[in-house]
Amino acid sequence: MLTIHVADASPEAAVVVDGAQLAAVGPYEALAADHPRARVRRWPGILTPGLLNPYGPELLEQAYHPDPREADRLGTEPLFGERARALLAANPSARGASARRGVQRMLAHGTVAVAGELRGRAALDAVRGAGLALAGRPAGLPGPASFSPVPLVLLPALAPGKPARFAVFDVPDRAALVRDGASTCVATVVGGRLVYRGR
Repeated sequence: MLTIHVADASPEAAVVVDGAQLAAVGPYEALAADHPRARVRRWPGILTPGLLNPYGPELLEQAYHPDPREADRLGTEPLFGERARALLAANPSARGASARRGVQRMLAHGTVAVAGELRGRAALDAVRGAGLALAGRPAGLPGPASFSPVPLVLLPALAPGKPARFAVFDVPDRAALVRDGASTCVATVVGGRLVYRGR
């Protein structure tokens, strides 16, 4: 079934998703006229190609993402450094579970591709399982490891025939996305599947 995704602040950048691929990209009115039987998903904000997070190893292999059941003693934010290393080493299954929770955080920030050399099977399995693309790191890394690095790294423009991989941010324009960051994400689509939906 075809699905049209359109965001209120960027109706000129709507997409038609056919399975895992983009069937068409363009103004919503034209796409709706060409595909009258397509299901329509409307989002607030702007639809973008999604983000590349350049900190794959730092966020998925060197950080520990607490399970919600651990929140009372570990909190809810990722842990780094010696404490993270100890938690990841304490239990063989901890690496995989932490990496999967880290990937979920990435998806909630509009990430559709990860950069950096992932060495561990747990992180690679988590990234591949979510359908995230693997990419090369930008020449200069922006600041410390973050789910919303500054500056944000947007992927190239969406095009028909390419993978259906994009994100929607609840902001009025790209300048506001840069200012407010990736935590404004309301939807992430990878391989044509809605893998994150906020609010």
